[in-house]
Amino acid sequence: MNIKEQVTKMDAIVSTGAVVDAVKTFFADSASTSDHGQGGTTADKAAMIAKMEGFTAGIANVNGITLHHTIVDGNVSASEFTFDFDMKDGSKIYWHEIIRRIWNDQGQVIQEEYFNAE
Repeated sequence: MNIKEQVTKMDAIVSTGAVVDAVKTFFADSASTSDHGQGGTTADKAAMIAKMEGFTAGIANVNGITLHHTIVDGNVSASEFTFDFDMKDGSKIYWHEIIRRIWNDQGQVIQEEYFNAE
């Protein structure tokens, strides 16, 4: 499986704001996540889908999602994004992060970590 192609496809979906679809399409069932900027982890794909569904349900408007850079080295990728959202509760979310992913031989994410890029 060509990991660079998988990363490009996944990042393109994330760039549209369809993060739930990205998880459903590219995560292995046993994929785990860690958020080093805000805390919190998920232990599998189902938990990540639930987490992202909860988060995206609170978005009123996507002002912009910018993919700055992506690197791939073997089965590890790192993608730098800036996200800009207006939330339904009236708050605004603007954050800049690095998403590090480890991929299996089938082209599925088995681990994803988030780092604040500020």
